[in-house]
Amino acid sequence: MTVIQESPEVPASATAAVDEAEILNLYRAHLSKGRATLAELFGSHMEVASEGAWLTTSDGERFLNAGGYGVFIMGARHPIVMEEVERQLRTHPTATRILLEPTVARAAEALVSVLPPGLDRVHFALSGAEAVETGLKLARAGGFKRTISMRGGYHGKTLGALSATAKDVYQAPFRPLVPDFQHLPFGDADALEAELRAHPGEVCVILEPVQGEGGVILPPKGYLKRVEELVREYEGFLILDEVQSGFGRLGEWWGADIEGVVPDVLLTGKALGGGVMPVSAAVATRKAFRPFDKDPYVHTATFSGQPVLMAAVQGAIRAVKEERLVTRAMDLGARLLPRIAEVAHRNIPELVVDVRGRGLLIGVELVEAGLAGELLIELFNHGVVANHSMNGSSVVRFTPPAVLDDTDVDFLVNSFDLATRDLIRGAAKMPEGGN
Repeated sequence: MTVIQESPEVPASATAAVDEAEILNLYRAHLSKGRATLAELFGSHMEVASEGAWLTTSDGERFLNAGGYGVFIMGARHPIVMEEVERQLRTHPTATRILLEPTVARAAEALVSVLPPGLDRVHFALSGAEAVETGLKLARAGGFKRTISMRGGYHGKTLGALSATAKDVYQAPFRPLVPDFQHLPFGDADALEAELRAHPGEVCVILEPVQGEGGVILPPKGYLKRVEELVREYEGFLILDEVQSGFGRLGEWWGADIEGVVPDVLLTGKALGGGVMPVSAAVATRKAFRPFDKDPYVHTATFSGQPVLMAAVQGAIRAVKEERLVTRAMDLGARLLPRIAEVAHRNIPELVVDVRGRGLLIGVELVEAGLAGELLIELFNHGVVANHSMNGSSVVRFTPPAVLDDTDVDFLVNSFDLATRDLIRGAAKMPEGGN
């Protein structure tokens, strides 16, 4: 049974007049039949309101949001972000892009202030995949015609980003993809060195500091620094995809900070818009950004850097700084990871392969993908939203916000305890060899 939480802060208008059957039919008619079918597995709930770590459905139930694919590091509708966005909405939300506009300049300055030194040229976009495309285009424009990405990595589903996302099920319907992409094992510096040595001065390397969609895969200690050293030795080009791992998620501002890496381009998104607006960015060194400096029209987008989005960026950076959310993410992760691991190994020892993570990016790997799906449903039944991992389908992923209080932490762990108990009971009833 789903845990119901009273929500006096949610106005009645938010939960009124939502006909679940009508919405499901609209999804089937105009959006995605598969998405509607998936929703039915979770009881066809409709989310209509959110505040902090919690979201509310049309029937008045509340769920702790430990999902959202990494967007909500500061929770939903953070007051600092909302203040900046609402101010901009009242004055000048969308610019012509013909004249200069101050909000984007200030957002770029704010973003550069929290990045590794040397990354000081910014191109704003909307989605993480757009940021990836920007990074890949900078590499190509700089003469790096071969690209290496890592198996298990996830960089998005636009054509260039998909070429870097080494998953056959996503790539197969759209081949041929962008040429000259190669995929190597994540964490294998020797394999990378062999390829860089064979093609000096030609190779762009793109990778994540931690593979989120890969199933929360952490690299060996020293791997990221070794990658940087190899790329410099063989005169390559380095892109760090921090769309999910960055902006405090790992308990550092950036995964790059863990080993003191400075790439040619760092990609950010998801949390960059403060959980309010869709914003991403590719931030580059001056040398890497030179092709865009020469011609301001070589890579553009209508909604890149629009004022209301840039207000969200400024609010998000303010919120993280003023509330020390990076430190909170590290502290909360240090508390949550061992407690989740203890519950998993106590309740489902035969079903769990590993529990791992860093900061507030935590993965629970099960022995098969079907069990991960069942665990997601059981978590939902006990009031918690989590995510599956697109390139690691046997991994349930927790990406809770850094605004959790002690009660929220206890609720999350207790719900995981109840969900795993229900999971083992369900698994015990399954016929041997069946689903």
